Amino acid sequence: MARIDINCDMGESYGNFKIGKDSAIFPYITSCNIACGFHGGDPLHIEKTIKGALAYDVQIGAHPSYPDLAGFGRRNMQIPEEELRALVKYQISAIKGMVESLGGRLQYVKPHGALYNTAAHEAREAMAIIKAIQEVDDSLYLMGLAGSPIQELAAEQQIPFVAEAFADRKYMKDGRLRSRSAIGAVIESAEEAAQQVVDIVLQQRVETYEGEYWPLEAQSICIHGDNPAAVAVLQTIDQKLEQEKITKVGFTHG
Repeated sequence: MARIDINCDMGESYGNFKIGKDSAIFPYITSCNIACGFHGGDPLHIEKTIKGALAYDVQIGAHPSYPDLAGFGRRNMQIPEEELRALVKYQISAIKGMVESLGGRLQYVKPHGALYNTAAHEAREAMAIIKAIQEVDDSLYLMGLAGSPIQELAAEQQIPFVAEAFADRKYMKDGRLRSRSAIGAVIESAEEAAQQVVDIVLQQRVETYEGEYWPLEAQSICIHGDNPAAVAVLQTIDQKLEQEKITKVGFTHG
């Protein structure tokens, strides 16, 4: 039987700024990527999100980013490798400590936004993240873009890798995600997003923005928590998975 992990970016609210609908999303996911305070999230919101994940038995991942709160971590930044390693290490350590203080376990790391996209294809950024993981806990999984060069680097460095695809993002014909600054980058139709998930799981392919098909094998599929349609998308995905007899389960469960 086909199986898939469903993950979502969570804990991104900070201060008086509310981002996403975390409490409504938890029942529909099996993994959550918790902001570390550099693109979103503050200590109280982060702690509340960890408690929610533990209550719903959802796998917990750290979601480190460039230090770009004003730009929500979606702007490219040129940071020396050693500094970037330290920045990522700091963020992972903070989430790991908070999770463990509440009796839980941090299981993976998924970079956020511009850092995710850059590290997927650039060895310098990828190695900064991998080194940070190795220095904190080399048993942590690294979640990244399915089929991208970071997957090979993780294997070379003996870091367990989770190949990730996206339900609510359009792909380009070279397998990269369509830039958020471009029209049609985010899928807001719940039906379209759910069908993309089914295609990825059962056909190992995704229809690109150009109308072609790109081969894609993934262990986890992401829905962005700040997508206004996130809850509707997740509900529709649940219905589609049930119809297609696809089991929704965390990637660490076999």
